[in-house]
Amino acid sequence: MEPLPDLATLSDDDLKQLRDTLVASVSKVRSRGVIVDVTALDVIDSFATRTLRDVAHMIRLRGAETVIVGIQPEVAFSMVKLGLSLEGIATSLDLEEGLAYLDRKAKRSGSEVGDQR
Repeated sequence: MEPLPDLATLSDDDLKQLRDTLVASVSKVRSRGVIVDVTALDVIDSFATRTLRDVAHMIRLRGAETVIVGIQPEVAFSMVKLGLSLEGIATSLDLEEGLAYLDRKAKRSGSEVGDQR
């Protein structure tokens, strides 16, 4: 799957379209994991937070995991001060750690399937 547009340049309507496109793409290519890189974002407002949560929940319902990577320290601080949460959504420091997380999840899922036989 191709990288999606830079989140920092997206309006609320663009975020909705991104959500819908991403969820449809996960289904189409049967993805097992999605990484959403928010490194470029200087601010994550309540709508963007809600959209990221919705994306992760929708993708989970389609059988894939989502990891949000690259939340900058200032952004994390602001989110906490504003009471914004990505609770229940996996987050990682950067792309490398996000890939490692998805790899661990895939290995765990594979061993659980093997244990059921």
